[in-house]
Amino acid sequence: MKKLFPVLLILMFVLAACGSNNSPSSSEKAPSSGSENETITYESEDGPVEVPADPQRVVVLSSYVGDLIDLDVPIVGADAWSMQNPRFKDALQNAEEVTEDDLEKIIELKPDLIIGLSGLKNLDKLKEIAPTVTFTYGKLNYLDQHIEIGKLVNKEDDAQAWADDFTKRATEAGEQIKEKIGDDATVSVVENFDKQLYVYGENWGRGTEVLYQAMGLNMPEKVKEDALEAGYFALSTEVLPDYMGDYVIFSKFDDADTSVEDSESFQNTTAAKNNQVFEVDGNAFYFNDSNTLDYQLEFIKESFLGK
Repeated sequence: MKKLFPVLLILMFVLAACGSNNSPSSSEKAPSSGSENETITYESEDGPVEVPADPQRVVVLSSYVGDLIDLDVPIVGADAWSMQNPRFKDALQNAEEVTEDDLEKIIELKPDLIIGLSGLKNLDKLKEIAPTVTFTYGKLNYLDQHIEIGKLVNKEDDAQAWADDFTKRATEAGEQIKEKIGDDATVSVVENFDKQLYVYGENWGRGTEVLYQAMGLNMPEKVKEDALEAGYFALSTEVLPDYMGDYVIFSKFDDADTSVEDSESFQNTTAAKNNQVFEVDGNAFYFNDSNTLDYQLEFIKESFLGK
């Protein structure tokens, strides 16, 4: 029996060595310390959820990708809109496009955290894959939402610092813009998407939070009546002039019908006559995450102030 002990010890060392040679694949991140097993309790809308203290493989099924990019949180799966955003391309180069229906694909991505919007399909099944947290769109304002994402990924201080800095920068830019265009000038956010025109209120992305909330610029009365509460309003070309402000942020997509820009209704507006229509890439301007808000702020400053 004693003779078996050396043999067993040798066998154990051989097995251990074989195991240590199984290095992680390119899609798996090798742990750098024991911290990957640490967790925190996040107080979600639906109650407390135990989540990683330092998430390394996040699947995002909603519009919060830019927040996570700014907070330097690795993303392995994201929604189609985020994957189409040209500004997210580098950060998502190793991520997979997924939906809440792609359960097998999400399992293969081995997420340690899943983030989505309330009402997510297959929520119970997603929770079996990884800790899953959902948010109700619009329940929090655009700044508090970023801070809440920061709490979720254990980076609240970083998120708060960004929110404070953004508020300062946007307020200063808004004051400069009002000084230049006048306190009574109006601004509209119009989008041409899938053969339909839309005008937006103050909390529906596309720069609306920056223009109306952070900068305090004015929207036309018709926009207030029809889009402020609902968030957006569909338009026909004939009524478009009623919703066009003195200045317009015009969000376009590559495959959108551009004939509206040649129409008499469009060309006869104050904004078009005075070259005060500022065109943007809809895919890059779509969200209201921190990364996109920074981009929107810089675009608006340059468009209105020339710097």
